[in-house]
Amino acid sequence: MDVFKVSARSRSTSVAGAIAGVIREGHIAEVQAIGAGAVNQAIKAIAIARGYLVKDNIDVVCIPTFVEVDIEGQERTAVKLTVQKPDQPLPPATPLPRSADREAPAQRAEPEPPAYDPLYNSSQNE
Repeated sequence: MDVFKVSARSRSTSVAGAIAGVIREGHIAEVQAIGAGAVNQAIKAIAIARGYLVKDNIDVVCIPTFVEVDIEGQERTAVKLTVQKPDQPLPPATPLPRSADREAPAQRAEPEPPAYDPLYNSSQNE
């Protein structure tokens, strides 16, 4: 499976040409995007690719899912758009862990209440 990582600055026509080429070869294209701008470019690229492929009498479907990706040691959630011909078998689903299965984020320690200071407290009562 060919994986395309799309950013908000990706040229949708270039990505579309790459997707169309992969589909013409009979393969499945996986488009990954993180963030609204990147997802926008990815969706536009798939729409453009579909237009390219219609000329060759090829139809495609797009299957959106979420996937966890590692970027510089940080785990991020990306939108994964699988583009394939309708008659191809579906790729295996990889569900995200439920929130109960994820590691709980480290809890911040609550600040200690200030110690009782009779001088401070008595000066405010005067």
